[in-house]
This record gives sequence, structure tokens and C-alpha cells, in this order.
Amino acid sequence: MSEAAHALVDRPLSGMLRITINRPERLGAYTPAMCDTILAALREARLDDEIRVVILTGIGRGFCTGGDVSPDAGFADALSHQMGRARELREDSHAVITAIHQLEKPVICAVNGIAVNGGLAFALACDLRVVARGAKLGDTTARVGLLPDEGGAWLFPRIMGYDKAFRMVALSEMYTAAEALTLGLATEVVDDDQLEPRTLELARRFVDAAPLAMRAVKFMMRRGMESTLDSALGDARQAVLWVGPSSDAQEGKAAFLERRPPRFTGQ
Repeated sequence: MSEAAHALVDRPLSGMLRITINRPERLGAYTPAMCDTILAALREARLDDEIRVVILTGIGRGFCTGGDVSPDAGFADALSHQMGRARELREDSHAVITAIHQLEKPVICAVNGIAVNGGLAFALACDLRVVARGAKLGDTTARVGLLPDEGGAWLFPRIMGYDKAFRMVALSEMYTAAEALTLGLATEVVDDDQLEPRTLELARRFVDAAPLAMRAVKFMMRRGMESTLDSALGDARQAVLWVGPSSDAQEGKAAFLERRPPRFTGQ
């Protein structure tokens, strides 16, 4: 395991890459250097065909509470100027959100603790969110006269529905893991000591799945949320032409007929 810029990057099992936010003393608040490390890890995952799933998690009581605004965090100069703030968002947190959202491989967020503001946006950019029972999720930006400018204003309504997202932000509400599950912020909730094993179990299932099919499914569903039915069906026709002739598709059919587990290679 290598450590750099408040984040840890490792490969816990074959086919998996894990990014761990490593600032428990600041509840996982991100810094520019941390964002650089996360972006480099996501780039590694994108380019390495051996990696089939990414896990994003944290350490301690916090997953991530948004940007660290303390003087030594690296944002101080940017926060003192409007243009600097725009540049910081574009180059750091916005780049992370975009990279997670656009990664063609599944991304699982293991929410170990408090996920608030930009930290909640990081989690919601992922495909699945396994949430520890002791975690809390929400957005409190309005409490200090700010707004969800790290992707939340786009992500929250899509995940929760407009009315619930508006209430959460406007009233600065925080939710328990059980409440987050009801609202759609969590995919599933597990006991705190089961967070890692359950996340690895899910990740293993993605590792064993057909890589080309997983990429196509994610692409089609992401685009489908922002397009018409006709456009989505057009994407489906194109995806079939890409995935159908693949070696993985042939292997899947053969394994089904031979009643054995398939051995997918991504070819």
C-alpha cells in the first residue's frame, strides 16, 4: 500500500483497486493534493484492463465532509477570490466527480462515516453505496450561507427526487444510515464491522462479471438518465453490435450450455 497526499491506494484482491481517504483527524475533508491522488488512481483504473472495479472509502468517523477550508489545506488563496474558487472547483472536486461518473468500470463507495456536502457528492457519483450503520449523510452548506457547488445540485435530485433533495439542502438536514436507505442515498446498510467484507464481496462479483458488458451497462444507464427513450434504444442497438460478437459473449453462452461458471477475459 502506498500513501500520498492524504489518500491510500491499494489492490485488496485481484481485479480491484481501492482508494481510501486517509484524513481521520479532519473527518476526511479533501485537499487539492488528495484530489490529485484520487484522480491519478482513477486514471490508473481506467487504463489498466486488469482492474475491473474500484472501491472508494475512508477511515475513522468520517468518509468525507467536503473541502478542507483550514489555512494549511491548500484552498485558502482560492477561497479568497471568486475566480479562484471557480478554478479550485473545476480542477479539484469537480474533476474527481467527473472522473468517477465517467469511469467505464463499476465504482463502489463504502461509506464508513460522516458523508456531507462535497463528500456526499463523491459518494453519489459512485454506482453503489454500501453504508455503515453508524454513518450519517446529508448537506449542511446552507447553514453557513453556501450551496452544494461540488456536484450536489445535480446529483441530489437525481438520486432522491427534487423535493427531498431540496429539503435536505435548504434545511441543512442530516440523516442516519437507515434514513439514507429510505431516501435512496444508500444502496444498502450494513453493520459497521461488516462494511469491508460486504464491499469486497460485491466487488468480487463485479470482478467475475463480463467486463465489456459491465462497461456497456454503465454507459447505457448513465446516458439513459439524460436522454429520450429513442436515444436510449439507439444506444442499446450500438452496444449489442459491440458486445454481442465478443469472446466474452461466446464464453457466456458456452458456459450456460455446459452448466459451468464462465471465465470472462474482457476480449
